[in-house]
Amino acid sequence: MKEKWLPYLILMMGIIYIFVVPAQPQGVKILFKLIPMLLIIFYAYLIKPKDKQKLSAILLLGLFFCMLGDGLLIWFVVGLTAFLIGHIFYTVGFFTQWKFSWPRALTIIPIAIYGFVMGSQLVEALQTNQQTALMIPVIVYIIAISLMFWSAVMSGNVAAMIGSGLFVISDSILAWNKFVEQIIYSGELIMITYYSAQFLIAYSLKNFFISEPYNMGLIEEKASIK
Repeated sequence: MKEKWLPYLILMMGIIYIFVVPAQPQGVKILFKLIPMLLIIFYAYLIKPKDKQKLSAILLLGLFFCMLGDGLLIWFVVGLTAFLIGHIFYTVGFFTQWKFSWPRALTIIPIAIYGFVMGSQLVEALQTNQQTALMIPVIVYIIAISLMFWSAVMSGNVAAMIGSGLFVISDSILAWNKFVEQIIYSGELIMITYYSAQFLIAYSLKNFFISEPYNMGLIEEKASIK
């Protein structure tokens, strides 16, 4: 029963953090920022498939490191590193569910183009602002999150795809607002897309529930009936 009401609690706490909690004191703001992620991790734990223990552990670790990134982002490179580790776990998890098709595989082209264009703009802004020390971390992060998005697409899991895409949007808004130019309502847009992304990645565990051997059994059973 807990997994049925948890999404509503996550939504409520997300709204409270985004629209109610003031920016100061900073410690309180960070605490409320972490609460929705803690609930999302708990939700993922509750719905984790029994026949996908390895996948569940990997995605839970991804959620955990992203939560660390939330709290540590006040030290930008430290927070970025935690998110990077989170994306590595997501990527490994999604690749374990690889379901090849050419249409999905070819999505790497627009994803790579977007990553290249966004990266070029950010590198130019960092050079202009004399923040060249951040160039390599930012480039590495863009490559990692782009690969994570593509790995989600290759899993064939709709929730994972949408969640990963929203993660790219959230981080794009954050990076553009921080390094290129200010975006109106950036804080709200970043967190709405971010919490939605993390919830959908957690929710994607439901769609990984049936294992491949079980799927094959169903196919054979239907074939025998026919």
